[in-house]
Amino acid sequence: MGDSPVIWNTAAKDFIARRSPVIGVAEVSNWAAAIPAGGSILDLGCGHGFPVASALVKLGFNVYGIDASTEMAQEFQRVLPTAHMRCEAVEQSSYFGRQFDAAIAIGLIFLLSEQSQRQVLTRLSAAVRPAGALLFTAPAQAVSWPDSLTGQQSLSLGREAYIALLESCGFELADEFDDEGGNHYYCAQRIGI
Repeated sequence: MGDSPVIWNTAAKDFIARRSPVIGVAEVSNWAAAIPAGGSILDLGCGHGFPVASALVKLGFNVYGIDASTEMAQEFQRVLPTAHMRCEAVEQSSYFGRQFDAAIAIGLIFLLSEQSQRQVLTRLSAAVRPAGALLFTAPAQAVSWPDSLTGQQSLSLGREAYIALLESCGFELADEFDDEGGNHYYCAQRIGI
């Protein structure tokens, strides 16, 4: 399961070709409206940077992308030369040594093992500033399925487990919604002043 660089390097061209240029952009843009102008956003599993990171850059945010695939990281840097990029596994990212106004993980969390999902969300509690925002996608139901692109097992812990995990990590669920592609979003805020 997971964020394997070899698997995603092999699948990178197909992923880039299949990625919708519009699905999720409106939702991410609406979420970003509450983040301070010019703020820093950590984009976990940023892929090739299109359309999510590119929308955030266009809105004036300082984007820091993480992706384990060298193919995706190179394309991200080509598409968004002013954004920051690290090619590394999200679980061990050196970006977790910093703080950000917000973090986003579209299409990533459910690709990780249960242990890695818990680890990443826990590490985000230190990386997102108090009162900062978090947005990630995962199905609302607890379910496991083979990823259509890589064949690797995907896992959603389910709504109740994600809410409990967010709360244990110092986040409060602010909203949930679905986009036109059927992706389920969890919008949370880091508790604190």
